[in-house]
Amino acid sequence: MKSAFRGEQAKAVLSRWHDHFRNRLKVPTESRTVKTRFGDTHVLVGGPESGPSVVVLHGALASSAHVLHELAPLMERFRVHAVDVVGQSVKSADVRPSVSNNEYGEWLRDVLDGLSLQRTHVVGVSWGGFVSIRLAAVAPERINRLALLFPAGVVNGSHWDGLTKVALPMMLYRLAPSERRLKAFVSNLLTTTDDDWTPFLGDAVRSCNMDMRVPALANPEELKGLKAPTLVLGGDGDVSFPGQKLLARARELFPTLADQELIKDCLHCPPTTDAFRHWLGERLSGFLLEQPGVSQRAATA
Repeated sequence: MKSAFRGEQAKAVLSRWHDHFRNRLKVPTESRTVKTRFGDTHVLVGGPESGPSVVVLHGALASSAHVLHELAPLMERFRVHAVDVVGQSVKSADVRPSVSNNEYGEWLRDVLDGLSLQRTHVVGVSWGGFVSIRLAAVAPERINRLALLFPAGVVNGSHWDGLTKVALPMMLYRLAPSERRLKAFVSNLLTTTDDDWTPFLGDAVRSCNMDMRVPALANPEELKGLKAPTLVLGGDGDVSFPGQKLLARARELFPTLADQELIKDCLHCPPTTDAFRHWLGERLSGFLLEQPGVSQRAATA
């Protein structure tokens, strides 16, 4: 199997970025390693020990520290377990489970076993959303509430837009890096640019052997056993998973869809601002803490 990374130096670069994002967290975190059928998996854990458990899964190329940085407000109320996805993070085993079956769901079930989490809230972002959906297919009883942010595995965007707006600029930057090409690459991914995410993405695409596999789209039959209330958020400018298309399919796909929202003026990566992080933390907390039987926002947004 081909490594997900382009050598030891590339791994070191990504490890430094993980440490950088972790060091920016204002809440203490602890590292844990759990055994799975696909190898060791690293997890960052933070937040009050008495808080409700939440498992968070990051997007492609990122890590537990990246997603905790953006979802840090959750650690005020929840015991958050940010999992480094195998095949996508330098912190976990360098393996690539299939994206055409439920191997990622089986891996995540192993992670929950290793963390002694019989039942938990699950929040999946982008690629992590796909992994969360695979868990819902193989072990829906392990999920208390499910929140999916710009998830893979529900819809795909235009192949032409994906090629011209993301893939081609990325390939040009990898071949001959420059500030101009980096800006062109991130312009259709990042809603806001900053001194962290832009250079990180530049380093990440140069350090990884890109996983160009397209995750399989879920079907309603796979998810008929899901009982967990589900929230889906999409971005109206998302090239990868167009928001309106995403929300329309979510209404067909998830039998317990309780809430959804289309975020305006938002690309695939939402704003990396304190104001947006606060809004998102409150949005997710309100959903995850909702009591059974209490009416929620209509799922027809």
